Amino acid sequence: MRVTILPHGWQFDAAADETLLRAAERAGIRLPSSCRNGTCRTCHCASDGGKVRYLVEWPGLSLDEKLAHDVLPCVAVAVEDIALTVPAARRIEASA
Repeated sequence: MRVTILPHGWQFDAAADETLLRAAERAGIRLPSSCRNGTCRTCHCASDGGKVRYLVEWPGLSLDEKLAHDVLPCVAVAVEDIALTVPAARRIEASA
């Protein structure tokens, strides 16, 4: 699936079984994160409504947040192309 990080416009592909967070890291993009299990909400972000599935039964999102298409990238796997709004995203500097 194709993932776009807004407002930066960065794009990368995520494998069918890969969380959005891991796919971003593999692409050299750091998204805010901490627990990596869907409870701390550090990675919480908005999306354009692209479908995701979760690796945990009940991720730390309220019903209203789910209806608004908010996402927890640490436990979300893209089911279709998606755009995430993550102003705090940063490029990972390559080490020499």
